[in-house]
Amino acid sequence: MVDTINETNMLKRIQKEILSYADPKKAIILQKFFKTGKGGYGEGDRFLGITVPTQRSIAKKYKDIPLSDISKLMSGAFHEHRLIALLILIEQSKRANEEARKLLVNFYLKNTNHIDNWDLVDLSAHQIVGKYLLKKDKKILYKLAKSKNIWERRIAIISCFEFIKAQLFNDTLKIAEILLYDKHDLIQKAVGWMLREIGKRDQNQEEIFLKKYYLKMPRTMLRYAIERFPEEKRQAFLKGRVKANE
Repeated sequence: MVDTINETNMLKRIQKEILSYADPKKAIILQKFFKTGKGGYGEGDRFLGITVPTQRSIAKKYKDIPLSDISKLMSGAFHEHRLIALLILIEQSKRANEEARKLLVNFYLKNTNHIDNWDLVDLSAHQIVGKYLLKKDKKILYKLAKSKNIWERRIAIISCFEFIKAQLFNDTLKIAEILLYDKHDLIQKAVGWMLREIGKRDQNQEEIFLKKYYLKMPRTMLRYAIERFPEEKRQAFLKGRVKANE
């Protein structure tokens, strides 16, 4: 555990180390990739241009910092601050007891306004929220699925990845139904991705769902869901030739 005498200086040390890896050229590329321009889903986000492996290394180095410092990182000016904060939360959740994990999950859910891009969601939601809720009531995910905030909706469906890996598909399919007509392509892609993950483990379950909804769901969602299907079957779905469930 980090010496409490040094905790007041720890945040400054992390911020200084993060800044030392900044790459302005890569930052420009990332800002374009993550649609940070006006009207983009990441509008206004700022990058330092640090690779994810480097950020993981920093997170492991400072994995024992207190939540007060993680909170300040989460509200940092740069994307990398927020991702490193989330990676530290993941590190802490791996070693936490039940009470501490609950605290970390509550912290995560209270800070969804800072989990504001798809990579931040995808790297953290199932690791922190999904693992914690695996054998618990999942009503919070249904609430998030109905949120006006796109990232909270994405957290809802991506958290389900942990259930899918445990061969538990019911909640994923129910949340997919809630998000079935979502107009944002980042939600459509996420739902399609989770349906595809179900199919990797039980293609019959995925197909039952698709036969019921594939003619109604957004095209992007369908394409993601059937990406791994044999070409003949994939084309049958795309061309509406699969008989829908009654």
